[in-house]
Amino acid sequence: MSPMLENIEPLIATERPRIWRYTYSAGPVRSRFLIEIRDNKKIFGTKCPACNSVYVPARPTCIKCFTTMDEWVEVSDMGVLISYTIVYQPEDIHPVESPFAYGMIQLDGADTSLAHMLGEVDFEDIKIGMRVKAVFKDERVGDIRDIKYFRPR
Repeated sequence: MSPMLENIEPLIATERPRIWRYTYSAGPVRSRFLIEIRDNKKIFGTKCPACNSVYVPARPTCIKCFTTMDEWVEVSDMGVLISYTIVYQPEDIHPVESPFAYGMIQLDGADTSLAHMLGEVDFEDIKIGMRVKAVFKDERVGDIRDIKYFRPR
């Protein structure tokens, strides 16, 4: 810790309660993406007809050239860990107890990366560039968490 900060008490802003009084639709593109995971344990992306970029998670418009995408391509459930972080601070909104690891995974066949949890790995063994594989839940409901986590391959 910096000597300048040793005697400083952190400022705590007034907390506001989170009120979730709305529902939302995943939309047609995200819905198909989630339904394929739920029903078939398959991961699909959308492919841009102009620049051939494959987006996972699927999206309706290419962020590079703003072209509408309607071609679906299956990508692998395996990929490469691009980046990661280890979460030590517990929060009520976390899907699992801390500590746990999140990673950015570029699946084989995709040009973008997917943020998801890492599992079945010691934190000391996590390395950028390591191969990982999706582990699907037995009971899936149509949520990105139907992929339980990605484990080392």
